[in-house]
Order: sequence, then C-alpha cells, then structure tokens
Amino acid sequence: MKALLVLVLALLLPLAYSKQTKATLSVSDQKEWKKLLKTHTNILVLFTSSDKPVADFLPTFDKVADRIRGKGTLVYVDCSSKDSKKLCKNLKVKPNPFALKHYKDGSFNKDYDRLLQEKSLYSFMEDPSADPPWSEDPTADNVRHLTSSKDFEQLMRKEKKPVLAMFYAPWCGHCKRMKPEFATAADEVKGQYVLAGMDVDKPDAYSLRQELNITGFPTILYFENGQRKFDYSGGRDAEGILEWLKDPQASTEPEEAEEEVPWSQTEPNVEHLNTSNFDSFISSHPSVLVMFYAPWCGHCKAIKPKYAEASVAMREQGVEGVLAAIDATVDKEIGERYEVKGYPTIKYFGAGELKFDYGYKREAEDIVEFMMEPKEPPPPEKDWTELDNEVVHLTDEDFKPFLKKKKHVLVMFYAPWCGHCKKAKPEYISAAEAFIEDKKTVLAAVDCTKYKTVCDLYSVTGYPTIKYFNFGKKASPYNGARDVDGFVTFMSDPASFIRDEL
Repeated sequence: MKALLVLVLALLLPLAYSKQTKATLSVSDQKEWKKLLKTHTNILVLFTSSDKPVADFLPTFDKVADRIRGKGTLVYVDCSSKDSKKLCKNLKVKPNPFALKHYKDGSFNKDYDRLLQEKSLYSFMEDPSADPPWSEDPTADNVRHLTSSKDFEQLMRKEKKPVLAMFYAPWCGHCKRMKPEFATAADEVKGQYVLAGMDVDKPDAYSLRQELNITGFPTILYFENGQRKFDYSGGRDAEGILEWLKDPQASTEPEEAEEEVPWSQTEPNVEHLNTSNFDSFISSHPSVLVMFYAPWCGHCKAIKPKYAEASVAMREQGVEGVLAAIDATVDKEIGERYEVKGYPTIKYFGAGELKFDYGYKREAEDIVEFMMEPKEPPPPEKDWTELDNEVVHLTDEDFKPFLKKKKHVLVMFYAPWCGHCKKAKPEYISAAEAFIEDKKTVLAAVDCTKYKTVCDLYSVTGYPTIKYFNFGKKASPYNGARDVDGFVTFMSDPASFIRDEL
C-alpha cells in the first residue's frame, strides 16, 4: 500500500503550495503539537520532506479537512522547515517523501492505509478503526462497487448485461468470507456478467433495503435489463457462483440470507440473559451490570468487545460482580419494564434491584474501575441555556432576525452530549464576557439537537461547528483555537482572518 501511495504522489506535478489553506491546520513546534493533541481526538497528519512532492495533493487534503470539520482534524507538517525539524525528530517521523499518520485521544494510533483520494480519506476519518472499504481491495477490481442508491438505479437503467448484486454490511462475517469468492467469480465472467457489490448498512441506503426487502446479509439478487429476476440460491464460493450463472433460476426452496450468529452464542465471557432467567439471575447476584442491546445497533457492536474484555479483566483481577447482556429486541418485556428507549442502555443492579443507569465511559478499563466500587454517576450538567453567562442562545425562529442586527456574531453549533463542545464551552463563555461593552459583537450558540432547521441550513454535520457572520450574511468557518485567546483574537478583528483564508 505504501508503494502505491508513493507512486501516486510521484505522478503529481510539483506546484508552489500556499500554506494559507482553508481548513487544514499547520503545526510547526512542540507546544502547538501538545495543544493540538489535548484539544482534538481524531487527527490525521501529513508529514512531508518538502512542499513540492505533495503540492497537487494538498487541495484534496484540505477539502477533506473542511468536510470532516467537527468530527476530525487534518494537519500539515513540513519537516524540512526550520521550525518543524525538531518536532518531526521528537515524533520520530521521517517522511520519504511523505508520511500520513493518525492520532487518536492524544497518542499515535496507526499509519494511514487507504488510497490518496477524497472519498478514501473522508471514509477513514469517519471511522479510523474500520476495515478499508471493499472498493480499495486490488483483488476486487472487477466488482462494480456501488456507493449509493443513485449508483444502483443508474446501473439498472443503463447496464445491458445481466447483473448479480451482493448487498452487504461491513461488519458482517459471512460477507467478509464471501467477498474474495465473489471477486474471483467477477474476474471469470468479466464481459459476460456484471457482479456488483453495495454496502447497504448506512442511512442513505435504508430506502433501497426496504424496496428490495433486504433483511439479512449478504443478500444476493440477480437482475436482467434492470428487472429483478431471481434471488441467488447457489453456493457461497466462486465455483458455486459460476455454476449458478450458467443457468440462473429460482430455487424451489429459496435460501434466506444468512444472519450473523447471535452474540449469546459467540461470547462466553458475558452472561447472556433472557425473559425466563432475568429475574432469578439478578436476585441471586449482588452486583450486576446489564447491557440492553439490539443486534443491529452500531454503538452496541462497538462496545461489545470492550464489554467482554472488561469481564475477563474482572475475573483476572478478582473484582466482584458480573457483566450481563440481554437482547431487548427479542426479550421486549424486560426492556419495556426498565423503560429502555435506546441502545445500548446499561443499568446497574445491586442486591436484586435496579439501582441506577450506568453513566460513565464505556472503555474496558472504565467499566472495570466502576465495578470495583459501583456508585451512581453525578447528576447531568445543567442545560447551557440555564447558565448565567453572556453567550446568546438562538433558535430556529430568532436566528436570522438576531444576526441581521449585529455586525459581528460568532456562532457555535453544538450538541449537549458532544465532548469537544463541553471542552470548548467554558472557553467560549469566558470569551463572550470580553465583549460585554461591545454591543456590535456577540458570541452565540445553537443547540442542534433542538433546532435542526437552522443547523441543516448551514450544513452542520459535526460538533462543534463554529461560524462567523457579518450582519447575518455569508457564513465563514472559524478555524482558530477553541480557547479564550483564540476566540477573542478572532472576534477583535474578524476581517483580517477571513482575508487570510481567501
């Protein structure tokens, strides 16, 4: 993969690079670097030996930085510059001619392992822990990779050859095992059939899933002239696919799409409860943490391995208590009894009764620490709007009228649960106090969980998103530090910063 990245960059024409990029941050010394790691949790850094090798790549890098703003940060470090040499040396980075490295929660995570293109970079930053997309597998070049419902509709409308389409989910074990077989078959029938693949485990594909009645993964369907003909009923290897394509037909006993093996059958380190044993188990164990989950829930899938890891660690360390789980979509009665509204919901039971909801971090070590001394989490923070401060809180109704009356307004679009927002909030409040005497300058905020209309209007996709307005006119992104000095410096002379970005 590194050789491929070097080849791509080697083909780029060296152009003069302007360091005044719009969204990419530039870091040159250790102090700036440490501050960056403290204030950002999802960072991709492009280290270079000089400007020239990446001159044409930087606009793409910057475009991704702008798209991912609020969810991740892209940073540029020129290790050839006098100020940056020491930083690169301390980080033990030797770009030749470049290096792309990801940092998570204050420390190095992994080297970037995808293609140097906008779609790949953005996908990586959305979920750095995910496997590379199937479309980037060089052995699957002859699979037609569909990325949206629009792609699928276009394929059905224009393709004259028969199409065998595999609809999958990235997390699906059966799909992962079948992908190389499907790709091998695609190589064999190239020019005769189109073998297509599409990840439909994402919100913008739900309507297509409903239309095609996709209830499990993988679902494989055969189309001719844009019309669905048969559900695939052959073997799950390349030989089986090729054999079935010689004479496509419906099975007399259609095979249902394989479902993932239930968690209760694959994870012995967690106690799996159900309606029949829930009450007896809780009453016979003095300390139990119960995760109410749904098999399809993405957040549940993310916490499951951490939950199991915590259970193992508890046994090794002699920590009393049990970690248990229950599928609330199957055992609905239990979920309804404890008013489970979302997934995962984690509740602590002590001495046979419900004590409180678990409200702490969901890493394995945090769960173990909690079970050592279970205690109710602190009460939730007051809503920001209830606090006495100089930040003006706006709504869908008064947003535009208010901004039209003020010369300078900085707006933080936030979500109450957002960790980055919580960190920035006291800094933002302090900065607002600096402009008490200036009636033309205001720091405002919008809760996007309550006022979705105005947040959608300004394309807010991550939190916090901070924008500057001049009498309510064109929004300009705020790219400065999320601390008192950064906010105050910017709002003292917004025009100079905006000019620099143009």
